[in-house]
Amino acid sequence: MTPRRGPVLACSVVGAAVVALDGTVLTIAQPALQHDLHADIGQVQWTSTGYLVAVASLLVFAGRLGDRYGHRRVFAYGALGFAAASTGIALAPGIGAVIALRVLQGVCGALLQPATLGMLRTAYPPDRLGTPIAVRTAVIGLAAAAGPLVGGALVSAYGWRAVFLLGVPPTLAIGLVALATREPGTGPDRTREPGPGHASEPARAADAAPRSPLDPVGALLFAVALGLLVHGLVDAARPGGTLAGLLACAGAVAVGFAFARHERRAASPLLPPELLRSVPVVAGLAVLLAASAALFGSLFVATYFLQDVQGLDPLDCALRVLPLAVLMVLGAPLCAPLQRRFGPRRTATAGATLLTLGVFQLSRFDATAGAVPVGVAAALLGAGFVTLMVTATSVVVHRAPEAHAGVAGGLQQTVMNVGPALGVAAATLLVALVPLGGFVPAAGVAVPALTAVAALAVPAALALPGKDRRRTRQGATPPRPGRRPYVRS
Repeated sequence: MTPRRGPVLACSVVGAAVVALDGTVLTIAQPALQHDLHADIGQVQWTSTGYLVAVASLLVFAGRLGDRYGHRRVFAYGALGFAAASTGIALAPGIGAVIALRVLQGVCGALLQPATLGMLRTAYPPDRLGTPIAVRTAVIGLAAAAGPLVGGALVSAYGWRAVFLLGVPPTLAIGLVALATREPGTGPDRTREPGPGHASEPARAADAAPRSPLDPVGALLFAVALGLLVHGLVDAARPGGTLAGLLACAGAVAVGFAFARHERRAASPLLPPELLRSVPVVAGLAVLLAASAALFGSLFVATYFLQDVQGLDPLDCALRVLPLAVLMVLGAPLCAPLQRRFGPRRTATAGATLLTLGVFQLSRFDATAGAVPVGVAAALLGAGFVTLMVTATSVVVHRAPEAHAGVAGGLQQTVMNVGPALGVAAATLLVALVPLGGFVPAAGVAVPALTAVAALAVPAALALPGKDRRRTRQGATPPRPGRRPYVRS
């Protein structure tokens, strides 16, 4: 690893981990927060919903800002803002201030998240992206698994405010590191990074090239559509919120049509046409959407099944599904070599098959299901999801043009926010449709339906690119001296 790539990987990994940890520890802290601030359940729900809506609606525009002004600069502002908002929440006097600061934290998280992928795309050659993305995914899995334990310990010992202070030192540190690290290809002697054995090539022409407009109208329409969609899905998952949720989703569809019409006419659209015309990019996003919806919807039902039906306490419940987190952490480093050996298509298809088998096994559980079958299902879910997440993310970031790396990262993060909300909302509605089955998977329709959703990842995975035969072809002619090697992106 070159010295320039070390800070990039550190910022990307720590930034993604802090966001993952923040979401899981907040769930543990919400009951104590509600009691301490004398809030009702609806207000506490908005501490999560407000953050999620702000993040999901701004991710793509934040990625566009990174493409225009530099991913490290946008990342630094997002990280420092995230740290400041977290500090403010820890000092907040009432629930209103907490909700407002959580929305601000969501805005900063939207700046931070796409840049964690955009920085990797600009720092690493396309054929070497698998390993840093795998490291990033493994740390996200570890943070998500450790979140409930860390959050429980902090709330028990120091109260709910401590969980928000937890992320302040690392986000402050990586924000300062990102500000102190020069963006590749910037500076007074801006040069493009040379290929092996080649001299640096001046990039003065790039400096003189005019920057394309940001398309604020498209960004606003996209933000409103996604905000309404996420709010509608979250609202539909709450008791009594079905009608309001459906109305919000209908509004999202209407605004979405307006956004599509605007994008067709815009001179510089928010979503670049060459990105949307890329079959690997669209297939990778479809894989992530189906997989995340199936996984989080299934885990929603499984959590209630283990605690309400089987009577387990939260710790025993977490231990039953621990194989999922273990496989996420241990499996991520194996995904990059698997992609190199078998190609993204075969690797992702295997992951989609494992995920589908895991959801299918969960759908067969009755009230007497033991620890071993639950653990096996969790292991299949973890192994399948980590394979899909690393592989599909690598394809999306690799196949996107470097000039649109931020938008690609924003789309990936958007899918990873919308997918879980869609899966949980669908599971909640389906459980309500078959109330006699309750949260017993074998007696209801929710988990069998999520099995079909997981299976949709298989045809999407088959649309991913296969193994690159050029890299294994014998007798390939090396690039001639004095010519820059061509790298397909």
